[in-house]
Amino acid sequence: MFNGKDGTPAYVAYKGKVYDVTDSSQWIEGDHIGHAAGEDLTEPMEIAPHGEDVMERMKLVGVLVKF
Repeated sequence: MFNGKDGTPAYVAYKGKVYDVTDSSQWIEGDHIGHAAGEDLTEPMEIAPHGEDVMERMKLVGVLVKF
């Protein structure tokens, strides 16, 4: 639902929190170097070439709830 496609917001989860990456120049149409908005990026961030401080720059919009 929040995949960044067709004008929808682009949200990603990281360490149990949900961030809005819609306005990031690194996330175009919900895509960032093979990662799609709507995903939990906790595990992929472990091997990312940048630190978790990148997520701190994004707007926090919620808490991830798994069913």
